[in-house]
Amino acid sequence: MSFAPRIVAAISGKDAQHGPLPAMLLILTTVTGLVDAVSYLRLGHVFVANMTGNIAFLGFAVADAKEFSIAASLAATAAFLLGALAGGRLGSSVGRHRGRFLATAIFLEIAAIGAALLVVTLAGNPEGDTVRYQLIVLLAIGMGIQNATARRLGIPDLTTTVLTLTLTGLAADSTLAGGKNPRPGRRLLATTTMFLGAAVGAFVIFHFGVSTVLALAFVLLAASGIAACLSLQSTDAWTVGT
Repeated sequence: MSFAPRIVAAISGKDAQHGPLPAMLLILTTVTGLVDAVSYLRLGHVFVANMTGNIAFLGFAVADAKEFSIAASLAATAAFLLGALAGGRLGSSVGRHRGRFLATAIFLEIAAIGAALLVVTLAGNPEGDTVRYQLIVLLAIGMGIQNATARRLGIPDLTTTVLTLTLTGLAADSTLAGGKNPRPGRRLLATTTMFLGAAVGAFVIFHFGVSTVLALAFVLLAASGIAACLSLQSTDAWTVGT
């Protein structure tokens, strides 16, 4: 398959092995960009989805870099691990049907993002310490669930929260490097959706506020959750998990 048809196939979400899952995970990748825009720009230079960056921030904070917080980084990491634990337990329970697993995980994530939206709506100011830590914990739990879910589904190049291996593969597996250039469309789309989520998130934060960004993330999650629910009774080959 040439490059252009691969892009079309990736956008359409048609995948014999994974069905509609890639398209839904691309939506979740956009959500990651939105949420990390909130956490980095308004919650004190901390990531709630990208734990590689967050651990680096923790190192900066330990070295007394003034823009970073040990407590915030630790809170985000602990909450992310809690969410990942919940996602892992969910996968052990319902992971044999990938559609049902994804739908359940998304609705748990919707609960976490919805609770964060409620907190910031009621508080008005997300930068007070109490509200800030509530948001960090709730958002990191949601992102931990999402990351564990993507890991369990095991769709190549769609982790939904990190792009390091995706970008490495795009270069290292390219024809220029002597590789076969697998899944270039998916890799580019994962990168693009993360970029767009972060860019839109930042723009909306600066012009409309945190609550609007979280509302947008909530809507995208709801759309993906509804799409996942359509496969609850499906017995197609792509729904079979391990």
